[in-house]
Amino acid sequence: MYFQFSEEQKIIRDTTKKFMEERLAPRQKDDEKKGVFRRELVSEMGKLGFFGSVIPEEYGGTNTGFLTAAIITEEIAKVSASYAGLVNSQATGPGLALLKYGTKEQKDKYLPRLVSGDAIGSVGVTEPDAGSDVASMKMTARKNEKGYVLNGTKTWITNAPVADLCLVFAYTSKEMKYQGISCFLVEMKEIPGITTHPIETLGLSCSLTGEINFQEVQLPADCLLGTPGKGFPMVMEMFGNLRLFAAACAMGLGGACLEASVKYVKERQQFGQQLAKFQMIQEQIAEMYIELEAAKLLVYQTALNKDKGKDDNIEGSLAKYVASEAAVKAADVTSKIFGAYGFSMEYPVQRFVRDSRAFTTFEGTSNIQKMIMVKQLLNP
Repeated sequence: MYFQFSEEQKIIRDTTKKFMEERLAPRQKDDEKKGVFRRELVSEMGKLGFFGSVIPEEYGGTNTGFLTAAIITEEIAKVSASYAGLVNSQATGPGLALLKYGTKEQKDKYLPRLVSGDAIGSVGVTEPDAGSDVASMKMTARKNEKGYVLNGTKTWITNAPVADLCLVFAYTSKEMKYQGISCFLVEMKEIPGITTHPIETLGLSCSLTGEINFQEVQLPADCLLGTPGKGFPMVMEMFGNLRLFAAACAMGLGGACLEASVKYVKERQQFGQQLAKFQMIQEQIAEMYIELEAAKLLVYQTALNKDKGKDDNIEGSLAKYVASEAAVKAADVTSKIFGAYGFSMEYPVQRFVRDSRAFTTFEGTSNIQKMIMVKQLLNP
């Protein structure tokens, strides 16, 4: 491997791999069929430091950096892309937003719980009519003498049915357009007026996605994260982080596809020889490897640059685009290599295909990533 990890990062990688293979892999097939989300595993992952890489030690984190978080995400995704998304919902989404914009009281209250896995986080941006176009959201937060009153609906929210804490974005001043969006810390289990509904998805069956309805939800004044009207830049900054780890997750799933394909073609015999001896199969394996290695370098380099304080939108979008598209192609090619077995629900290949489709949509579609890159290229 030409990208060098520190000894600490190698230990963390191996620890993550061992945990996933021992604690989740044996039950994964049955869990995927039933859509089971195991909260106890979230706590175990938190205790092992899986969610603390980008969080300082004073809040329970390990402060080992973005590259370490990407390594952890990749290893989790090789076994379960569903659980790999927890790195975003715990640390790189709510965690980093709290770290930068939260008061000391807010950070002390929520960060240790997110890092340890004792509280499950989520981010409420998307609405039925507002996806990539964040400014078209309809959610409102009306100020009153007690604080703020939320009204509206969020949808396609990861962890919605099980979240303890959600960063909800809403208009505090619709007249100011995107400059009137604010962010609120909402404790999902304790406030009246909040209802959630699960959404059945094509893939990521163990990652519970849903809709959240807010009807006259009274929030205290100290639930505001940051200052009023600063929600939009907060969302954009958050997306930059979330995209990196969506890319790392896609990269991990792609790696699982490559490993499964290599193993299968060495074992499968046709026309008196291994599938691995056929040139067309070799070409498919080679193409998969090339695209995944290119994605891996982009993801690692983006993460390393973040550790150095360099934050480049075009770099993050490029990593997200390349890794997502490579994962979709890897899953498709793996399905072809496995033939009829790739069409069977008894083999993991069908899960690779279904899960991979999420990455070209979540945290900004592939088309949005192209728009971000072109906008910066044409308007430097």
